[in-house]
Amino acid sequence: MAAIVRRGGRGGLGGKASPQEQGGSGGDRPPGVILRWVILPVAGAYFLIPLWAALRFAGIKALGSVVTQAGFGDALWLSVRLAIVTTLITIALMLPTAVYVHLRLPKVRRLLEGITILPIVIPPVVLSVGVLEVAPGYLKSTPYLLALMYVILAMPFAYRAIDAGLRALDLKTLVEASNSLGGGIGTTLWRIILPNLRTALLSATVLTVALVLGEFTMASLDQYQTFPVWIVAFDQTSGPISVAASLAALIVTWIVLMLISMIGGRGRLRGQGATLFSVTRRDPPGGS
Repeated sequence: MAAIVRRGGRGGLGGKASPQEQGGSGGDRPPGVILRWVILPVAGAYFLIPLWAALRFAGIKALGSVVTQAGFGDALWLSVRLAIVTTLITIALMLPTAVYVHLRLPKVRRLLEGITILPIVIPPVVLSVGVLEVAPGYLKSTPYLLALMYVILAMPFAYRAIDAGLRALDLKTLVEASNSLGGGIGTTLWRIILPNLRTALLSATVLTVALVLGEFTMASLDQYQTFPVWIVAFDQTSGPISVAASLAALIVTWIVLMLISMIGGRGRLRGQGATLFSVTRRDPPGGS
C-alpha cells in the first residue's frame, strides 16, 4: 500500500508527472522542430525565387497570350496524346511484370531492378539512335514512335512506384485467397490487386506524364514539335512568351499533382482496396 501511495505521489495514480518524467524539458522545443522551420523556408526560397524572377521577366499579360501563339495548340495536343499512349503502354507492361516477379520469381527482383535502371544510365541520344535503327518503317513516319521511346525512359520510375506498392501488400495471401474463392488470374488482377495499388498506379502515372510533358532530346532528334520543343523554338522569337509557357506548364503540372494527391489521400481515408474477408466482431451472449 505504501508503494502505491509513493507511486501515486510521483505521477502514477494520483499525482502529476514532472516534465522530465513526461519526456519533455519543460517547454523547450525539440531540435527536429527548430530544424524543420529552418529548412522549409530555405527550400521554399530556393524554388520560389527563380519562379518569381521568371514571372517578372515574362509579365502577367504574357501568361494569357501564350494560348494564342501559333503552334501552341498542336504542340500541346501532341504531347498530351503521347502522354496518354505512353502511360497506357507503361502500366500494361510494368504491372503484370512486377506482379509476376513478386509472386513467382522473387530472386529475380534485384536483377530486374538493375535492368530497369539502365534507361537512366544510358544517354537519351543513344537510346533514340538505337530505336530509330531497329524500328519498322511504318512507325518512323508517325509520332507514336516517340511513345515507345518514352516507355523506355519511364520504365525506371513506373516500375519502382509499382514495386513499392506491391511490397506494402501481402500479395501472396491475397492471390491465394482469391484463388480459393474461385477467382482466376484476370479477376484477381482486376478486382483484388488493382484496387489495392491505386495510389502506386497514380504515382506511376504522374511520373510518366511529367516525363513525357518535359522531354526534349528525343523529340527534337526525331524532329517532332512537342510542347517542350515548341517552347525552345519559340524562345528564338519571343523570350517572354517562352518563359510564360514554361511557367504555365509548371502550374498545370502542380495542379495535376495536387489532384492526384487528393484522390490518393481520399482513397486511403475510405479504406481503399478490395477486401477478401469481412470479419465482424461479436460479443459473447453474457457481455464482456
